[in-house]
Amino acid sequence: MCQLRCVEMAVLIFAFAVSVPGAHSQTAGPAATACAEPRQKQFDFWVGDWDLTWPGEKQGEVAHGSNSIKRILDGCVVQENFSGGDSMPLWGMSVSLFDPTSGKWKQTWVDNQGAYLDFVGEFKDGQMILAREAIRPDGVKFLQRMVFKNIHPNEFDWSWEASKDGGKTWTIQWPIHYKRKV
Repeated sequence: MCQLRCVEMAVLIFAFAVSVPGAHSQTAGPAATACAEPRQKQFDFWVGDWDLTWPGEKQGEVAHGSNSIKRILDGCVVQENFSGGDSMPLWGMSVSLFDPTSGKWKQTWVDNQGAYLDFVGEFKDGQMILAREAIRPDGVKFLQRMVFKNIHPNEFDWSWEASKDGGKTWTIQWPIHYKRKV
C-alpha cells in the first residue's frame, strides 16, 4: 500500500517541480535574480544582535529589550526576533523581503499578543520607512509606520509612528535606540 502511495506522491512532487517555472532551478530563477538585486542589501545595517532602550513607564525610567536580526533562506529574507525583556511582555518576529517587481520592501510582523501587521516601504534619504494602513475597532482608518533613522554601523534609532491625517503629520508613539551587542 505504501509503495503505491509513495510512488504516486513522488510522481506528484516531480510533476509539480517540472511544471512550476523556476521550482527546480537552484541558481537561475527569479528568486536568485531578486536576491542579487543591489537594493536587497539595504537592510544589512539591521542584521546583528542588538540591545534596545526606550522611555519607561515612569518619568526618567529606561526600559530594555533585545532584538536579533539575521538573513535566512539563502540570504533573501531578513528575519527579526524581538524581546521586550523584563520591561514589557512583548515577543515577536518579522520577516522582510525586497520585492524587485514593486521596488519596495515588504515586512510581516507577528507576536505573542496576536498581532499580524503588514508593511511596505523603501530606503530613501538615509532612512528605512515601512508603512501600513490600519483600522481602529470603531472602523476609522489611520496610518502607521516604522522609521529606521540616524543609522550608523553600531547604533541607530527606530520609531513607531501614527498619522490621523493621511500622512501629513506623524506622532512618535514608541522610540527605540538600538546599540549593537559586542
